[in-house]
Amino acid sequence: MYAGNSFEDEIAGLEEEGLRRKLAALPGAGGKLTIDGSEVLNFSSNDYLNLANDPRLKDSAKAAVERYGCGATASRLMAGDLILHEELDMRLAGLVHQQAALVFPSGFQANLGAITTLAAKDGIIFSDELNHASIVDGCRLARAQVHIFRHCDLDHLEGLLQTHQRGGRKIIVSDGVFSMDGDLAPVSALRQLADRHGAYLLIDEAHALGVFGRGAGLCAELGVKPDVVVANMTKALGSGGGFVAGSRDFIDLLINKARSFIFSTGLAPACLGSALKAVEIVEAEPELGAELLRRAKFLRGLLNEKGFDIPDEASQIVPMVIGSNEAAVEMSGALLERGVLITAVRPPSVPDGTARLRLSITLAHDEGDLHRATEVMAAIALEAGVL
Repeated sequence: MYAGNSFEDEIAGLEEEGLRRKLAALPGAGGKLTIDGSEVLNFSSNDYLNLANDPRLKDSAKAAVERYGCGATASRLMAGDLILHEELDMRLAGLVHQQAALVFPSGFQANLGAITTLAAKDGIIFSDELNHASIVDGCRLARAQVHIFRHCDLDHLEGLLQTHQRGGRKIIVSDGVFSMDGDLAPVSALRQLADRHGAYLLIDEAHALGVFGRGAGLCAELGVKPDVVVANMTKALGSGGGFVAGSRDFIDLLINKARSFIFSTGLAPACLGSALKAVEIVEAEPELGAELLRRAKFLRGLLNEKGFDIPDEASQIVPMVIGSNEAAVEMSGALLERGVLITAVRPPSVPDGTARLRLSITLAHDEGDLHRATEVMAAIALEAGVL
């Protein structure tokens, strides 16, 4: 038997720091749930456009299963490349205004594949300090030189670009919408810096796809063309899987080099069918994202009127920073008892000392729901002494 610290000791350490996590099975998914006969407003769902339970997506998923079965049964390079995969590749490329795209089983795998392929072992990566864990791990696996720039600090980034000039590809990597703070990357300035220093620009549009730019993402909203776009179908598109989009040559290289693509079974038919329908809906109803952002702005106003210090960002993600891990967990539990589900987010998802309640607004939440949630949050915050 291993003589070092036991698993129990490690778990106890997490408990002591207020960092232990536990699974909590829910009876459904999306912005509204019924738990023990009562309606619960779910602000921890990323189903931004309320599509995960849309009958149109369900019907498309069922049709895909009837035709192709429940699984792709092999990696796409073996015998798992279905006609639906290729159709979805093409539709996603069109949605984000790129030449080609490649669907992966998850957004995490998409970032691993894109970054490791783009950087290779002699590349230089410049990554925002608050990038998603999938970007962080992609940088680690790339065997490249990695330099972290302070969050959205363009001067710091330019200094790093000027200092590090070795011969491989240079890549600037950033989330478009940052998942824990809801702030927006300065993608126009990042594009300018990339052009000035001969770097590639990779933007992860996971939380912007379907919301900004008439559904095409933040870069489309601002008229910016990244070299590589990474996103997923698990949030605004209400389905499963991730994808990488870029030039035809880069996608061809991904097919040949990206280990997270080559050695993974293809995305399941149900996810392909539902994602295709979601893309169709987003393209046909581009106003959905604008309405979501309007509701998020409305909620920010309500919370600030109650005395919360809510940043004036322009996304559907609303952070309520508490600070203490324990206090955030306690508030989350008290909120759920009163019909509002907001999961506490703690390190390493956020920096030490910034544990928070992170709200994701969805189109399942109307103005009445937002008023109700605000009243509950204010009452709980007063009881907890954080307001």
